[in-house]
Amino acid sequence: MSQVFYLVRSRVDGQYLVAHPKPTNSPAQEQSGQPNSGYLLMFQEHFDALSYLNTHGAAVADRFAVESIPNTQLNGLLKRWGFIGIGVVKDPLLPQIEFLSRTA
Repeated sequence: MSQVFYLVRSRVDGQYLVAHPKPTNSPAQEQSGQPNSGYLLMFQEHFDALSYLNTHGAAVADRFAVESIPNTQLNGLLKRWGFIGIGVVKDPLLPQIEFLSRTA
């Protein structure tokens, strides 16, 4: 059985909501010329994504949409967009986020 995650995506430019927990690039990224593209924020429930938007971005919430993705398509999305990992939002109100790096 496939688990479904919920992502927040801009209606303006199609970019996903990401987190950048470290503001500087690592030496390995600087040598490769690739910027830190961040951690894709994921929610376990549709209403958690909406709560996050309404709590932390109420003024711009109408510029975003929540979309679902099965875990079977997640690795392809991470590779295609160049994300360095995922951030699973455990509590959208505080927020508490568990960061997981992508393996090669």
